[in-house]
Amino acid sequence: MSDYSDDDEVDLGVSLETVATVVDHVRALQGKEETEPEQASEDENSEAALLQETPDDMTEAALRAFLGELNEDEQASLIALAWTGRGDYGPEEWDEARALAVERNDGRDIGDYLLSMDNLGDLLAEGVAAFGLSIEDVER
Repeated sequence: MSDYSDDDEVDLGVSLETVATVVDHVRALQGKEETEPEQASEDENSEAALLQETPDDMTEAALRAFLGELNEDEQASLIALAWTGRGDYGPEEWDEARALAVERNDGRDIGDYLLSMDNLGDLLAEGVAAFGLSIEDVER
């Protein structure tokens, strides 16, 4: 777990439901890969077909729109959680991480920034875990 004490309640500035939604969608996007249409159509149950994006899947554009609809505090919190999950900041430095995230996010596209991070879903989950919380407990 983490060295963060349960007595030190922290306001993440974003709901665990929102974090879980982003994590689920990022992981779904990372699981998809481009395949040749003829390869996927050979057998609809093949690995290539199952990994091909379908219209029902969460698209990157939809995820970007979801991120863009979050308020500035929620966006900054997602950035700070990713940094915490990456090990750039610890839970005890949360206020500093959020303040820097607000500053760096000002006027920028959060989708561009967050989606450029490798393993974003894992980083966000680890960031939440650093506070002794789990997105796995969130109902979906």
